[in-house]
Formats: sequence, structure tokens, C-alpha cells
Amino acid sequence: MRLVLVEPGLILRKTVARLIEEGGHQVEAFSDSEQALAYVAAHEDVACVITSLEVAPICGLELCWSLRSLAGTTRPLAVIAMSTDRAGGRLGEVLDSGADDFISKPPEAIELHARLRVVERALSLQRKLIREADTDALTQLHSRGGFMRRAQASVAALKAHDLLSALMIDIDHFKAINDRHGHDSGDRVIRAVADVLKETGALAGRIGGEEFAVLMPGHGLGSAGVVADRIQKTCARLRVPGRRGPIQVTCSLGLATWAEGDTLETLLARADGALYAAKAGGRNRVMSGTGHQLDRVS
Repeated sequence: MRLVLVEPGLILRKTVARLIEEGGHQVEAFSDSEQALAYVAAHEDVACVITSLEVAPICGLELCWSLRSLAGTTRPLAVIAMSTDRAGGRLGEVLDSGADDFISKPPEAIELHARLRVVERALSLQRKLIREADTDALTQLHSRGGFMRRAQASVAALKAHDLLSALMIDIDHFKAINDRHGHDSGDRVIRAVADVLKETGALAGRIGGEEFAVLMPGHGLGSAGVVADRIQKTCARLRVPGRRGPIQVTCSLGLATWAEGDTLETLLARADGALYAAKAGGRNRVMSGTGHQLDRVS
């Protein structure tokens, strides 16, 4: 486990860092709380912060609060406050400020190692819950929330002149498939289309019942159109077992590429508009956000 230690005293900082390393963990030690917070923000693999309450320029309680705010609900991060106050009178205040645990300083090796084992168990459970929340149970693609969070991160990482494209994908006549073949067969169709999307290696999510989204960093209109064309044609070749025989699957796709001034929401909205045009134009085709038809299968 990778930790950050924040302690202004040089001797104690070295002592606690050594104890942490003896427990088999990696540690980065800081005397400056502002620098420590910046480091945690920049390194998402930091799983635990042990901080003295007697730190500056950000005080210990404020640091705990800032760390909890930084982690939010999607980043597993444990915070252990450390203080010379052995009376425990500040415990409630410390925990209310976002810390998960409280330990007196200097900590004893046995107690410190035990608390870190508890942290590892708690973080393991938290990671499992986050994975489950971010994963669509039927397809094992990202759920809507998981897709949007990762897509936002991709957009935030964009630099000038970077390429980015998005696809919105809908299974054609899906209600008729359910009505004719039953919902179990409909689920098999959804999984079959999801498997096609997985083969692209792009960021893909199930964002509605039979609707999917794909984000493709590094792809402009040309290369994204090739991917979309491959998805559309591969789906059209699918034959999924159904209650009344094999189900022929077709999908409509809307494509949009990143433009200056875009946000993730406007990019996906253009792709969704193109998807609507593909459905209105006869389905089983790819349309771009400018209304240009990229491909049609008769």
C-alpha cells in the first residue's frame, strides 16, 4: 500500500516512516501539509494518509477535510489523524472532519501495523463496491455513471489539437425483439452487442436499456468512422438464439467528433442527435453529427 505521512518534526517523521516501511508499505513523507495535499491529488495510487494534527500551512483538521473532499465517493482513500493529545477529547472533531481513525503519537509499531491492516481490509471492500457500482451487471461494460466519470477524465486530459470522438449506439427494434422472443433473449442480444463493443478496446458503457456509448480518444472523423462501420457491420452479422429462432441484430449509430468549445455533454448530445437521424433515416446505419451518412447496409 502506498501512503503519505505528514509530520512537521524531523525525528518523528523519520521514525514513523521507518515503521510504515517495516510493515511492507511505501511512504512519501512531508513536513508541509499543502505540499502533501498536492501530492495526494496528483497520485491516485496513494491509498492512505497519516497526518499529524499539528501541521501547517493547512491545519490538521482542514487537511483531513480537504482529503475527504478530494477522495469524494469514487476514490478509495483512508485518513488517519495523529496527535499528542492522548485525552481523546478531540476524537469526535477529528472524525467529523473526515478522518477515518485516530492514533496517538508517537505510535507504537504493533498498533500502527494493526491499524494499517484494518485500512487495507476497508479499502479492499470499498474498491469492490466502487467496481460493482461502475459496472453494468448484464454486460460487464461500464455503467452509465462509470462511463461518464471516465469520459469526464478523458476530456479533462485533452490538450490542444487532441482528437476525440464519441459514438451513441442503439439496438434497432429492441421492443419487438423482447415481445417476440422474450426478455431473456433480449438480454442475450444486449450482451452480444456489448461483446462487439468490447472488441474495439475503446471506453464503452451501457447507458440505457438497449443504448450504449463509446468514447475514442485519438480518433478523428475518419478513423472513428472506420470503427463505427466495423461495429455496425459486425452487429448486422450477429445471429442470437431466440425463442422463435435466430435473432438478426442491427444497430443504429451516431458519431460526433470533438470541436473547440465542446464539453462532454455537448459532444454526446451531437452524437445522440446523429443517432436519432440514423433511426429516422431507416436504421442499421452510421450517421455523423453533421448529418453526413457514413455507411448504410441495405
